[in-house]
Amino acid sequence: MTTVRDGGPGAGLREEAAPAGADGEGGRAFRTVQWIGDALGGRLRMIDQTLLPTRFIEIDCNDVESVWQAIKTLSVRGAPAIGVAAAYGAVIGARSRGTSDPATIREALREAAAHLRTSRPTAVNLFWALDRMEAAADSARRVAEVPLLDHLLAEAHAIADEDRAMCRAIGRHGADLLAAGDGVLTHCNAGGLATADYGTALALIFTAHEQGKAVHVFADETRPLLQGARLTAWELANRGIDVTLICDNMAAQVMKEGKVQVVVVGADRIAANGDAANKIGTYGVAVLAKAHGIPFYVAAPSSTFDLSLADGSGIPIEERDPREITEGFGRRTAPEGVGVYNPAFDVTPAALITGIVTERGLVRPVDAATIRAVLGTPQAAS
Repeated sequence: MTTVRDGGPGAGLREEAAPAGADGEGGRAFRTVQWIGDALGGRLRMIDQTLLPTRFIEIDCNDVESVWQAIKTLSVRGAPAIGVAAAYGAVIGARSRGTSDPATIREALREAAAHLRTSRPTAVNLFWALDRMEAAADSARRVAEVPLLDHLLAEAHAIADEDRAMCRAIGRHGADLLAAGDGVLTHCNAGGLATADYGTALALIFTAHEQGKAVHVFADETRPLLQGARLTAWELANRGIDVTLICDNMAAQVMKEGKVQVVVVGADRIAANGDAANKIGTYGVAVLAKAHGIPFYVAAPSSTFDLSLADGSGIPIEERDPREITEGFGRRTAPEGVGVYNPAFDVTPAALITGIVTERGLVRPVDAATIRAVLGTPQAAS
């Protein structure tokens, strides 16, 4: 039975029993980000990931501000999923001033995109998707037979569909990196909850599992917001994949004991030389993997590469509310007034990355020339 409650201006909440698995495995499928209805009256529906794994609530967003809030507060997170949500948010914004005049729609779209860009600075898919939506609005001048708002919704659907296809391709390209019996360590959540479907880092594990290769996953809890504990462990367990949850500071010991043969993580932005930004703590895991002679792979779609940045020093790092550390999940765990530094991401140097798995193939060695060759991009970053 579904319960619908008021979620504030522009949003509503739907609560129901959590599905047992994704894509119909073990139970009803879930969709992290989806559009309900047509372009004129439809709405964006997303899982509120801040409440998992104990509560499964879907948020319906009907205005740009509610989409912005969902991205900012991590109700939707993961670079690909943020990009898809922003694309649909742009459709909502485009119709906010009326739909009779294409010029009005384009101006409202530009205003909505500008606001959505301020929600989170690190994940490049957010900016890539919004740039693409604005380009679609401009190209629609040459497609007069298609109403502009319908054209924009079709573009947002295309972004979501392409993300699903890219994630599946990442799984196919990367599953061969995992052998039966491997212990695989992952950090944060790069599964179906972080994308439109299936995931990036977890796509390798899902595909290997579907191929009959039994792997054992060690999931870092991922402080301070516990995306590994709350989300990754939930996804893997629901698919029947053997998973053990560990605290972040246990990774070195688990590696030393020989329980980990491969590390696979996602990414939120990758520079032209292969430096990769991911959830805070990833850099430390890469250093530990190097010290123990364990291959360290990043899995990400081509949309996560930012070839305008020569290296990772130019990647903006989001700093989040200190209360995520001092009052995590509503309980104070630090003295009042203590200073807090809370960067949400760190950057792993390309030299520590064994390879980057993309939908177009494996980038190995990780350097600017190989990235351009695999992505099919002839020009180096300036």
